[in-house]
Amino acid sequence: MELLTDVAFLSRLQFALTVIFHFLFVPLSIGLGLFVAVSETRYYRSKDPKDKAATKFWAKLFTTTFIIGVATGITMEFSFGTNWANYSRFVGDIFGAPLAAEALLAFFLESVFLGIVLFAREKISAKLYLVSAWLVWIGSALSALWILIANSWMQTPAGYAVVPDGSKAEITDFWAAALNPSTVARYLHTVDSLLILGSFVVIAVGAYYLLRKKNIDFGKKFLKMGLVVGSITVVAMLPFAHMQAVVVAEEQPAKLAAMEGQWEDGPADMAFFGWVDEANGTTTALTLPGLTSWLATGDANAIYPGLNTVENGPVDLSAYASKVDSYPGGIPPVNLTFQAYHIMIILWGAMILWLIFGWLVLKKETLQKNKFLLYLLVFAPLVPFIAIQAGWMVAEIGRQPWVVYGLLLTDDAISYAVSSVEILITIVLFVVFYLILFVGWLRIVLKQIKVGPIVEEADAAPKVTAAAEGGE
Repeated sequence: MELLTDVAFLSRLQFALTVIFHFLFVPLSIGLGLFVAVSETRYYRSKDPKDKAATKFWAKLFTTTFIIGVATGITMEFSFGTNWANYSRFVGDIFGAPLAAEALLAFFLESVFLGIVLFAREKISAKLYLVSAWLVWIGSALSALWILIANSWMQTPAGYAVVPDGSKAEITDFWAAALNPSTVARYLHTVDSLLILGSFVVIAVGAYYLLRKKNIDFGKKFLKMGLVVGSITVVAMLPFAHMQAVVVAEEQPAKLAAMEGQWEDGPADMAFFGWVDEANGTTTALTLPGLTSWLATGDANAIYPGLNTVENGPVDLSAYASKVDSYPGGIPPVNLTFQAYHIMIILWGAMILWLIFGWLVLKKETLQKNKFLLYLLVFAPLVPFIAIQAGWMVAEIGRQPWVVYGLLLTDDAISYAVSSVEILITIVLFVVFYLILFVGWLRIVLKQIKVGPIVEEADAAPKVTAAAEGGE
């Protein structure tokens, strides 16, 4: 019951709930936006009315998801000035720039061209419409870039100076701050995961049509589209995840140690699964010795600090493989970070299995009647979605106790002018309201999927030329 009066805990819980809900729709919109553009590219080349219907279908799903994503994102921004006022004061001069750029350079781009995609097909040229479809997706990808620049700066601050009284950080080099050590790796890793989720949704819709024996042609086409993009992006996750892991190893030694449950200094092992006993400082796991050190440096004997070393900091890390000069101290919740990290990895392996199932179903007509495999594919999006949430848990929980790594503690970022009762009330209201939003969104989306792509009669009818009419 003490947690229910802990302002810091409740503020973090409230923000976590809003982020989780918001990040249900952001990955879907960015992932599905690509398929709007791909479908329109197919139509531009083929002039097949079915490809045009597919563009309209994916655009409807994208728009429905995009709207909810925007609304839930606004809630998060308001919380910076209410529950996290001290954080806003400290990073406002830096954090505000990418948020403003996201609104001006990405959100408006995405919104304007989405309007063209929804309402202006018959009013503009086919080429301009195609460009608009791609700009919608590019706008969503740019939006993710600016948000991830802000988030990455919190993980690996750069291009800043703290004012003499320590009250805030000011930007001294915009490009150093924007391209801080984790920006590129984090962006590639994150956007690739969003495209994986989008591809698995397309696979699921295709499998649904095969299961229902409805819209069979669309089902096979969607299944193939999703499998092609899914296969490319799942394989691409290997180098992108490696880049991200190297950054963590070089910049955030406590997070790396928590991810593998490493308590003592030494080569970092790779654990497959296990359990961390935080009370006794031990980890029981099946591991490959030195594999994480080898992946990070090419040397299986590269030494990394254990949790016992970095817990109390500051620690001089010059004797270790990490590129950080010193660590400011503190360790995250170890078992939670450890489990989330390994859930993410296990689910990446599961995605490969799901893709194999999908290719088998697509290639073999007999398997297209196998309800078990089709149901597996229908529920396939749950796999990357859970993996994405687990990955964000590693990123955000793994940097604790810091909200801005090495500069601002999470407990110092809270606005203690807000009472625990007020936060509890908002949590209850958020849960109720978000459940209503989710049910409404889900009903609309499922209805759109059930109806499926609609080939309009005017598009399906053969074009009669003036010469043909004269011949008649």
